[in-house]
Amino acid sequence: MAQQLPLHFEFRANQTFNDFFPGTHHEIITHLQQCITGQGEQQIFLWGEPGLGKSHLLQACCHLAQQLKLSSFYFDLATTAHFDPALLNGLDESDVVCFDNIEHIAGNAEWELAFFNFFNQHRDRGHKLILAASSTPNTIAIQLPDLKTRLNWGLTLKIQLLTDNEKVAALIFKARQMGFELGPQAGRYLLTHYARDLASLWALLEKLDKASLAAKRKLTLPFLKQVLGE
Repeated sequence: MAQQLPLHFEFRANQTFNDFFPGTHHEIITHLQQCITGQGEQQIFLWGEPGLGKSHLLQACCHLAQQLKLSSFYFDLATTAHFDPALLNGLDESDVVCFDNIEHIAGNAEWELAFFNFFNQHRDRGHKLILAASSTPNTIAIQLPDLKTRLNWGLTLKIQLLTDNEKVAALIFKARQMGFELGPQAGRYLLTHYARDLASLWALLEKLDKASLAAKRKLTLPFLKQVLGE
C-alpha cells in the first residue's frame, strides 16, 4: 500500500548554509538565498553529480525559509515508489518547496501529471520552487511535454566538482564545524588513501571525531593512522 507523506518532517539540523563548504559556489548560494527571500528567481533547478551537496543546499533553503517564518517542505523523489502522488495535494500552499532527485518521476505518467498540476498551482500562488537532479532538465526523460518545458523555466545552476585542494579545504571546514581540528596534512592523507566522494569523507570524519573524543587525543596523523588500522 502506498504511504502518505507525513504532515510534519524534520530538517537535518547540520545542513544549513553555514554548514555548507562554499568552494566556488558562492554565486549559487546567493541565488538560492535570494530566491527564498523573494529577491531572486521564483524557480531554481540545481544539477550535478551525486554527492556534491545538492540535498544539503535544498535542506539549507528550508532552514532559511523557517527562519523567515515561511512555510517550507523538502521531499526526496527517489522514494516515489513508496508514496502515492496524491501526497502533492495541498503542497501548493507552501511558500517554499524543494524536490530532490526530480528525475525519479520520469516515465511515471501518474506522478508526472500530479507534479504538473502541483507545479501550476504552486507557481500561480507566487511561491518558490527549487528542484535538484543529477542532470540538466533537458536530458531528464520526462514524457509529459508541458512538464518538461516547465522544468526549464527559471534559473538552471550546475554544482561543480571540487578540486583536490578544495576537498582538503572542505574536510578542514567540516571538521571545524564538528568541533575539532583537522590539519592540511591529515586532510591530504585521507583524500589520498580513502574514498574521494564527499559523503564517504564526511562519514569518515564522524568516525575519527568519535575516536578522538573517546581517546581524548588530538587528531594527529599518527593517531589517524592508528584509528584507521594502519
